Amino acid sequence: MRSQISWKVGGQQGEGIESTGEIFSTALNRQGYYLYGYRHFSSRIKGGHTNNKIRVSTTPVYAISDDLDILVAFDQETIDLNYHELNSDGIILADGKFKPEKPEDYTGLFVEINFTEMAKELGTALMKNMVAVGATAQLLGMSLEPFEELVESLFKKKGDKIVELNKQALQLGVEEMVKYGADINEAFNMAPSNENGHLFMIGNEAISLGAIAGGARFMAAYPITPASEIMEYMIDKLPKFNGTVIQTEDEIAAAVMAIGVNYAGVRSFTASAGPGLSLMMEAIGLSGMTEQPFVVINTMRGGPSTGLPTKQEQSDLMQMIYGTHGDIPKIVVAPTTAEDAFYTTVEAFNLAEQYQCPVIILSDLQLSLGKQTVPELDYNRIKIERGNLITEVPERENKDYFKRYEVTESGVSPRTIPGVKNGIHHVTGVEHGEDGKPSESPVNRIKQMKKRMEKIANLKISEPVVETGGFEEADVLVIGFISTYGAIEEAMDRVDASVNHLHIKQLHPFPTEEVQAAFDKAKQVIVAENNYQGQLAQIIKMNVNHQNKIHSFVKYDGTPILPHEIEDEINSVVTTKELL
Repeated sequence: MRSQISWKVGGQQGEGIESTGEIFSTALNRQGYYLYGYRHFSSRIKGGHTNNKIRVSTTPVYAISDDLDILVAFDQETIDLNYHELNSDGIILADGKFKPEKPEDYTGLFVEINFTEMAKELGTALMKNMVAVGATAQLLGMSLEPFEELVESLFKKKGDKIVELNKQALQLGVEEMVKYGADINEAFNMAPSNENGHLFMIGNEAISLGAIAGGARFMAAYPITPASEIMEYMIDKLPKFNGTVIQTEDEIAAAVMAIGVNYAGVRSFTASAGPGLSLMMEAIGLSGMTEQPFVVINTMRGGPSTGLPTKQEQSDLMQMIYGTHGDIPKIVVAPTTAEDAFYTTVEAFNLAEQYQCPVIILSDLQLSLGKQTVPELDYNRIKIERGNLITEVPERENKDYFKRYEVTESGVSPRTIPGVKNGIHHVTGVEHGEDGKPSESPVNRIKQMKKRMEKIANLKISEPVVETGGFEEADVLVIGFISTYGAIEEAMDRVDASVNHLHIKQLHPFPTEEVQAAFDKAKQVIVAENNYQGQLAQIIKMNVNHQNKIHSFVKYDGTPILPHEIEDEINSVVTTKELL
């Protein structure tokens, strides 16, 4: 029996590929298996190749698998584009409706099953996905019961007849797969899981849940891939917590609206992707200048311009740190997994109010839309910290404005919200004095600029970096951020060299001390990232010593970094240095 298997379903966009993967993975998740999924899809509503690759394991997994065991193909294009991922003992389950052709250099198993025609016999070709799921369940040696229970919960609103037809489709898939004999079926049997069901969510859902748990009660946003699921989640859930979501006319409106609601005292935020963040840059500067809390979520995708809107990339890093004109205080954080995204989002809302500045949560398409197993969340870790928020202001004899931008030792000024007695002050995007009134005095400019910038100079989030490996003198240190976490961890276990792993969660202000300490314990350093310029490597070079150790490993073809690619890079670096 297998402890791990990789499964992929592919076809034309709009014919149920996503729902097929969702049904398959949800049923396995309920049985206690650990999963990691990634969708490849086109930037159009219908048509174009799409696939859903899901890794199933009896132990936790945090990365897309390098290879493939089972490919369910609803068209020839799926075979042509994906068969090269299959292991030598893999299997293709091909829909016989299109007379599929087996690639000449493919040596694995090839099975034709008339998914579509069998579904049509039940009344609609749409149920071909259920036939495919039933065949897969048989191949994995699994009972249909969990899949049937899922069908009942998914389709009960459509009536008993629809539920029964979908169950019949599952059974047809099982019966068809049985015909191919015990040898084939037993070769792919999965070991049973000894776990109970887990949480199973995409990163965007974890971020959304973190926003609600972190006290956010307003969201303004404009739809954009791959951030739209955050708004969709909040539209469904936030009203249950007396919150509101507004779909604005554009990203500029979303940003300034969220800033205004924060000014009124309600935790609010927006979410977008690279093009939307470009439009928000002036508003982010307004948040920094007026010292209003503002949480922004950037789900990175392939750029520039419209670029590759449905593909993986990590190329907004420089923009998020340096994009605004002028100098403002800004915090940029990046979660590592869906679980971490929940807690990081909660912390981001606290940071925004504690330091009265914009906080950018940097995600990427792989984390945002990839679905993965998440351990039970610990809500006892959630604390709402509102910083220097003043709810009572003593009356002043001279009736001057409240010193909203008072120069303090910490750099954080007292903050009040509209309606607080004696808290009246002026707010403007131009340079201002302690009471908020415009001021062009050079002396005042220096005081206010120093106050704003120095308040985050020594900032450290609760976990600025995640470090694993533990070698005091490692052959290689691998550094990454966001979704490369799992691929790096997996690669470390495959090589003979001593390897440490540093994942940077606080990208700005940069955690120089922690990164330098990791550098000092390694002979060579690999920085792995999904962009052309090696943006993370460049940021590291600006902040640490021993730059000659750095090897920049970049991938920018729109696909995620895989474990074997990190493994190959580690072996290459170690071999090259040994030869020298």
